[in-house]
Amino acid sequence: MVEVHIQYLGDLRCEATHGPSQTTLLTDAPVDNHGRGEAFSPTDLVATALGTCIVTTMGIFAQRHAIELRGTKITVQKEMTSVPTRRIARLACELSLPLPSTHPHREALERAAHTCPVHQSLHPDVDKPIRFIWAD
Repeated sequence: MVEVHIQYLGDLRCEATHGPSQTTLLTDAPVDNHGRGEAFSPTDLVATALGTCIVTTMGIFAQRHAIELRGTKITVQKEMTSVPTRRIARLACELSLPLPSTHPHREALERAAHTCPVHQSLHPDVDKPIRFIWAD
């Protein structure tokens, strides 16, 4: 179990502290939702969690099979909707990998991306496509 301690600082800003490491981060409401947009919004953190989880899960597989993924980059585009309520509608991920498309573990790496815990935890109504760009 991991605890995250959150304090509301006012003006739609929070400070979150990760219990095990004591690392802190700030959140702020986005400009389009009454905030200043001066830090990650809570839904930005969901997008960040998805992207980092995908590449971390792929990294775990890669370590087991002596595959170097250093330099892999991922971009997550978050799209919101207000129908029926304000929520995340889409988290489109694009991964650029330093490996050729002919890599013998290509399918396994792509499967790892799709089975990361965050991807599996998001509601099925959230569209979460993953596009892989291989080095060739």
